[in-house]
Amino acid sequence: MRIAFMGTAELACPCLEAVAKLSGQQVVAVVTQSDRPKGRDLKPAPPPVKVVAERLGLLVQQPLKIREPAAIDSLRAAQPDLIIVVAYGQILPKSVLEFPRLGCVNVHTSLLPRWRGAAPIQYAILHGDHETGVTTMYMDEHMDTGDIILQRAQLIHADDTSATLHDRLAKLGADLLVETVRLVAEGKAPRAKQDETRVTHAKKITKEDGRIDWTRSAVEIERQVRAFNPWPGTHTHLGDLLLKVWKVEVVEGVSGNPGELLPDFIVATSQGGVRIQELQPANSKRMPTDAFLRGHESKVGSMLG
Repeated sequence: MRIAFMGTAELACPCLEAVAKLSGQQVVAVVTQSDRPKGRDLKPAPPPVKVVAERLGLLVQQPLKIREPAAIDSLRAAQPDLIIVVAYGQILPKSVLEFPRLGCVNVHTSLLPRWRGAAPIQYAILHGDHETGVTTMYMDEHMDTGDIILQRAQLIHADDTSATLHDRLAKLGADLLVETVRLVAEGKAPRAKQDETRVTHAKKITKEDGRIDWTRSAVEIERQVRAFNPWPGTHTHLGDLLLKVWKVEVVEGVSGNPGELLPDFIVATSQGGVRIQELQPANSKRMPTDAFLRGHESKVGSMLG
């Protein structure tokens, strides 16, 4: 079976490696996004999938937009029987979805139809879900609405960040994709409609989403800190100083005005408090709160916001 793989982000790399090792299957093209400026010097850097593909000796295509006729023609010329899409970052047009003989399969990091959209890992943590997982599905013209092939669940640990959960789901996704490809090749892949009554959406996250609103509950803020680690991070201000907040713990029985700094660097919320354990002042490194306090005066009663 001839396979075209479309992916960009780190999440897709284990899937590409797993598919490339499959006996009897041939990855005839890897389509990824363009190199992007990165770092302080803004030098163009290849996306993670390109790095893996080149190491594996696979043909790489980097169209600016997959909807461009030249990009579609180039992909069609590879004559794939199946297209696999994992964290590619662009919506495929109908003309691409229709030409592979066996269709287009997507790997999505949630138990669809829960958390359709761009940020399913973050939203699962943000909303206190006890489990999430991975879904493989046949793609259609809409976002994450296609028929389900396989699903596997994954527990969310109490201390999970998006980074730690991402890594487990990436491995789980690769394993599930291998099983999915085998079933598709054998003509035995199941196909189940999604239950539209259970749909939830995980919209794209922005930097502003990382601002801490101290009028929310301590539990909600603790989830926000974990959900947005590593990106976009959560932040607040102590006076004029911008602080990124990387780790907190919920403290029960706290009373004070939301945002009020209490002893032991506990901040009052609308319900309970959070003890900030790790933070990062502007233009500095991440550090334990104790290290921060040795270099900054933080008076009890100060307001964060």
